[in-house]
Amino acid sequence: MKNTLEKDIKELYALGDELFIHPQLGYKEFENKRILTEYFKKHGLEVEDLGFRTAFKVSIGSGEPHIGLIAELDAIPTLGHPFANKEDYAAHSCGHSTQCAIMAYTLVHLKDVIKNGTITLYFTPAEEFTDIAFRKQLIKNKEINYIGGKVNMLTAGQFDDEDLFIHLHTMGQGDYRFSLNTALSGFIYKEITFKGKATHAAVAPDKGINALNAFILFDNAINMLRETFREEDFIRIHGILSNGGQTVNSIPEKTVYECYVRAMNPEALKKTAAKVDNAAKCCAKAIGASAVIKSTPGYLPMNQSRLVNDVIRKNMLKHCKLEEIHDDEISMAAGDIGDLSVFKPTVQFGYSGFSGNCHGKDLCIADKEWAYYKPAKVVYDTVTYLVNHPEYVQKIKDDFKPLMSKEEYLAYLG
Repeated sequence: MKNTLEKDIKELYALGDELFIHPQLGYKEFENKRILTEYFKKHGLEVEDLGFRTAFKVSIGSGEPHIGLIAELDAIPTLGHPFANKEDYAAHSCGHSTQCAIMAYTLVHLKDVIKNGTITLYFTPAEEFTDIAFRKQLIKNKEINYIGGKVNMLTAGQFDDEDLFIHLHTMGQGDYRFSLNTALSGFIYKEITFKGKATHAAVAPDKGINALNAFILFDNAINMLRETFREEDFIRIHGILSNGGQTVNSIPEKTVYECYVRAMNPEALKKTAAKVDNAAKCCAKAIGASAVIKSTPGYLPMNQSRLVNDVIRKNMLKHCKLEEIHDDEISMAAGDIGDLSVFKPTVQFGYSGFSGNCHGKDLCIADKEWAYYKPAKVVYDTVTYLVNHPEYVQKIKDDFKPLMSKEEYLAYLG
């Protein structure tokens, strides 16, 4: 006899397909929100708007324990993806649309079987740290307070009532069926503007100060600093030159470099960011230029709840062998789920069913059973176990210690 999840599986696949072909960037996910809202209304569930343009939640049940689920709405710019939109090349090349389908479908099927506890599913905007100019304008207009969606929701107290949170994310193409206890990095976003002096590049280069040369000197300094990075800190510095000069016929007066500084622990992140700032200022000064540095806190490293993942592992093993689960992976990716994990027992597990690379134009759904149904069943069975074992949820809560106070977090965000 088929279980209730498997019986309606075509509905899950149809929902996922519709979301996948309607990608939008963060704080613009109105179409995915509409599709999901209509889906919930069809199944008799009310949607509660949470502000920040597109954030919303859906709850079932009542009382304790209170389990939180997370799904991310946004896409990412991906040139050449077959389903990229024409407006800003947004595509679901990070698989967020599958999260939304999995969690929505699972919640609908939990509502008739859950007798104890509350389950709240949050749909969060803008996990991808992109489209920065647009988001800064939203901040200026007081529509949002921070770049990341969960950061806005966290500081607004929207995750305060839940005992723990479960999130999931595609691994892209790979050799494993699932992943558990993955470590995610933290990062700081920097915009560094090198300022020089423009003159005619052919007639009077001696009268100018070449801002592009200041950047080139700085870029070499960063490469020389790499030998000082400890392997256990997993430090990464990567960026783009978003403005290399104003015209070929003039000495560049301004160049702009945007980058991420990443690390696996906050202290290494802080020290490396200081090294980058020092290199920019000193290299600019060396040739008579100057450097203006704007730093924006990105996301904090992920702090996985191993007690929650112990339950998830047992439910994964209903579908695969132990060796098909990638445990304790160290990933240099980052997400604002890391910020939530500072304050609440939180997990993010990985799932397969895709071909191509995450954030690549070739990412697509290759096996719907593994991209949708199998992870949905893991979430379904995990939530069912947790709400029926409140003593274990209490153990999870007792085992967890917040890594920051809210006051410290707000100070970090600036």
